[in-house]
Amino acid sequence: TMPMTSAPQSYTMGTRPKRSRNHSSETLFAMSTSTSAPTAPSSSAAPLSVGAGILSYLIPGLGQMVQGRVGKGLLFFFGLYGLFFYGMSMGQWCNVYLRPVAPAHADLPTRLLTDIYHRPQFAGQFWIGAAAWPAIQQYWSYDRNPEVKAGRWFGKFQRAPDRDVENELQREHNKRWDLGWVYTVIAGMLNILVIYDAVAGPAFRDGITETKTKEEANSSTKEASAPS
Repeated sequence: TMPMTSAPQSYTMGTRPKRSRNHSSETLFAMSTSTSAPTAPSSSAAPLSVGAGILSYLIPGLGQMVQGRVGKGLLFFFGLYGLFFYGMSMGQWCNVYLRPVAPAHADLPTRLLTDIYHRPQFAGQFWIGAAAWPAIQQYWSYDRNPEVKAGRWFGKFQRAPDRDVENELQREHNKRWDLGWVYTVIAGMLNILVIYDAVAGPAFRDGITETKTKEEANSSTKEASAPS
């Protein structure tokens, strides 16, 4: 009988050689470690931009414009100013003011708290920024002097109206006068969110970008380890 010998392995065109077990296990281990490794969050946080927040308080959206987010800043500017001045027009331009009620001999914190307590609407209107500053100037300089008919810089703009004028506005203009100051308060409160957005700055999506970069690296590793 002739001894049985193993036939030599022959490869024809179009067939792939068998990979060794060690090579395949190494490839699977590299793939498992690359895909299962947790992605570390980005440790670099954007610093708070206090200056941009101050600018957005002065003029809504100005801080966003300085940061390069011009479209967002213009949206805030026209939206909040449109709401604020439309509310003023509904109130015959007489619904943004701070009336002095506390005694003049009281200390400053007591006067401010007392006057804001009797006119809480201004606590919300104040946050619209420079658009409400004429009321502050009128409050400090002229509202305690009824004999002065008009202020030096702003005339009667945002000056506390007489009680008779205020009652007449509420009677003759139905609910428009009250609805008008509601709009001005909403505009001021919304600007607090605009200020926060400016302080926090634009949302840089570093974590997502880093994850995408690692996924691309993993896919290239898989393609390189795949047999040709």
